[in-house]
Amino acid sequence: MSILPVWFVVFERFQLLDVSGPLQVFATANDELRLAGRAPVYRTRVLAAEAGPVASSSGLAVQAEAWPARVRHAETGTSTVVAPGGPAAWNPSTQVGGGGTEAAEAWLRRHGARFDRVASVCTGAFVLGRAGLLDGCRAATHWGACDALSAAFPRIEVQRDAIYFRDGRRWTSAGVTAGIDMALGMVEADLGRAIAIGVAKKLVVFYKRPGGQSQFSSALLAQEAEDPRVESLHGWIDEHLHETLDVARLADRMAMAPRTFARFYLQRTGVTPAHAVERMRLDRATRLLESSGATIKAVAQRCGFGSEEIMRRAFQRRFGVPPLDYRARFR
Repeated sequence: MSILPVWFVVFERFQLLDVSGPLQVFATANDELRLAGRAPVYRTRVLAAEAGPVASSSGLAVQAEAWPARVRHAETGTSTVVAPGGPAAWNPSTQVGGGGTEAAEAWLRRHGARFDRVASVCTGAFVLGRAGLLDGCRAATHWGACDALSAAFPRIEVQRDAIYFRDGRRWTSAGVTAGIDMALGMVEADLGRAIAIGVAKKLVVFYKRPGGQSQFSSALLAQEAEDPRVESLHGWIDEHLHETLDVARLADRMAMAPRTFARFYLQRTGVTPAHAVERMRLDRATRLLESSGATIKAVAQRCGFGSEEIMRRAFQRRFGVPPLDYRARFR
């Protein structure tokens, strides 16, 4: 099999794990190939505007090569270029890029078409967006940056719940560690399922992570609503998850008519009360399944699902696996 180059384009204050996570996936894939008596195929490089150390947002620097002034397609057959995120790519405080990515974006704009795969990790989607490489595409980014990406680039169709998303030769991932999931997807596309599973086992990560990235923000519902009344309600819900929490009871807690409350809540949070309660119940159930030996029935009761079957259906909807399978991934 021919060599598969994977180039990471970095800049000052990039997110270290956006590079080190996927890079380790490709390195481990090479190890798996060697164990199988096959030649390694991935050749990774870390590139920057100038050769030398490039500081990540955590302060740790990586040694980069200077990116080539010219890229010939013959050099990059079945190749990948990856843009990481970080505060330089998008700053959550200012909702814009932090600066320092212009040279990388210009290089990607000039050479991106010569690569067979153009990818981003986390807020690296903003780098590809400013380089014009995601126009008319569907793309993922960190859940906290979805609105900003959509506003900054109206031609990008943001995939809000995707761990990673492939649109033709464009691959984009959600936040930070989702880059590992995306890299595993690339390994599967290049080398097959068996090698990808072997890599996942070596790295002790999911081969295919259950659910979308919205599962990771369920505990942040209170932060999504600026109204202190909603924040207070969420705290009360968390204390009473094991009880019946229908719209009528929540409305009574808020001293509103049920229909008025339902409209009020949807306007403030973007989700229905029933959806929010289920998210909070699932959040507690996953913590119990991961860290306790409680039976499935006991977990369902403690989280207010009413029955094992109701909880099983909720898990299937959100994570794509039943509770027992979910727990098995943490054993």
